[in-house]
Amino acid sequence: MNFSSNKAIYLQIADSLTDEILSGHLLPNNRVPSIRDLSAQFQVNVNTITRTLDHLQQQGVIYNQRGIGFFVAENAPQSILNERRKKFTMTVLPEICREMHLLDIPVNEFINIYNSTES
Repeated sequence: MNFSSNKAIYLQIADSLTDEILSGHLLPNNRVPSIRDLSAQFQVNVNTITRTLDHLQQQGVIYNQRGIGFFVAENAPQSILNERRKKFTMTVLPEICREMHLLDIPVNEFINIYNSTES
């Protein structure tokens, strides 16, 4: 994974794990890969992974079963989806609309572009 410099690495890893949950690769009540496995996968220190998992646990996305590991919370997919949609509509979408207005891109043209890239 190539990390960007504008966001903390542990948050970028958290985003990647939540992407895995949304895509169905990590299912509710299934075990999350171990700290060591995630550390190797993302090529980061185990402390970074620990911080990532703590963050996701505080968000209610995963839960810890002592001595066994972390598991995806039952409501994690819906919770992530709700939060991402909220963030998108409050931050990303207004910026897209502003750019469309500045560039004089009509909504129907945007829809056509969107439909042509949806495959």
